[in-house]
Amino acid sequence: MKLLEYASKAILTKYGVPVKKNHLCKSIEEVQGIIDEFTFPVVVKAQVPVGGRGKAGGIKLAKDKGEALNIAQQILGMEIKGIPVKKVLIEEAARIKSELYLGIVLDRATKRNIIMVSKEGGVEIEEVARTHPDAIIKLSLHPYLGLQDFEAKYLSYKIVSESGVANKVQYFIKSLYRAYLETDAQLAEINPLVVEEDGNVIALDAKIILDDNALFRHQDLESLRDMDYENIEELEARSKGLSYVKLDGNIGCCVNGAGLAMATMDIIKLYGGEPANFLDVGGSSNPEKIKNAVELILRDKRVKAILINIFGGITRCDDVAMGLVEAYRELNISLPVVIRLTGTNEEKAKVILARSGLPLYGVSSMAEGAKLVCELSAK
Repeated sequence: MKLLEYASKAILTKYGVPVKKNHLCKSIEEVQGIIDEFTFPVVVKAQVPVGGRGKAGGIKLAKDKGEALNIAQQILGMEIKGIPVKKVLIEEAARIKSELYLGIVLDRATKRNIIMVSKEGGVEIEEVARTHPDAIIKLSLHPYLGLQDFEAKYLSYKIVSESGVANKVQYFIKSLYRAYLETDAQLAEINPLVVEEDGNVIALDAKIILDDNALFRHQDLESLRDMDYENIEELEARSKGLSYVKLDGNIGCCVNGAGLAMATMDIIKLYGGEPANFLDVGGSSNPEKIKNAVELILRDKRVKAILINIFGGITRCDDVAMGLVEAYRELNISLPVVIRLTGTNEEKAKVILARSGLPLYGVSSMAEGAKLVCELSAK
């Protein structure tokens, strides 16, 4: 779950991380209602789940009330990378002396949490990593001991020379690490971490990505999910025990097992097609899941054909067949459906489908199915 800036800052403040006074507004009327509470200048920030807001004109400084209202009106009516801006964050401006970077991420290669710091904050850290990799200091944390005080001190002095400021940066490092661990985050970063002219240190921008699979332990964090930018189909799929990600193609995929789903998408592309989704129905043997999966695929009006690719182990092929029959009865399916069923109760499944009289294209191999569904989707 990717949190927007305002939600990320809400979490950080609970862990004692200082931020500038701010207020989230969803309309120009809300901006008008709160703007007199701020000391100018203020910054008006678009709240969208993409980077590059500043370059796109989504972050602007306002010196007075009139300018703030004018800028807010402009930003609320714009799109950034194709995403409409539906809310803005009004925030008191900082008197910036220097900008730093602080981030924590799980490194899947080493299976350890990595803390990264850099003197080059305020810019895309990926670009810094590509052009000036030595500018990023990385520290791999012990999986049991975690972040030690001496490690936080070492990192702070790597990017700040003044002892008073370094001590404040050390506090930020430890606080961000606590927030990262206790919320089961996959990534937490402050960019930029700003040192103000008076020596104050604040989080000027923040980004947190939470692990969806751990949200059952954090019911309070679920409320931070921004429904303006969430994919409703993906959320609904999760509630029904399906793993679904919408893609840009026109071939609907219904597969059991994440590995087989990835392989299915690969072979569709090999034959010149484009998958419309990743959809894993999992290993359970439940006809209802197949019906729900097909219903989800049919909502995408770009889909021209569907490939159902099942390798039955725990999943029984006859249950899949029964789910497909129910889907045809209830959903009025008019698209061509290619189906490959191999494994447990395969013969029973073929009998069920044959007796149903459904207009299906049965195939015996994944390659045959991929080739056929690509041809059908092109018609």
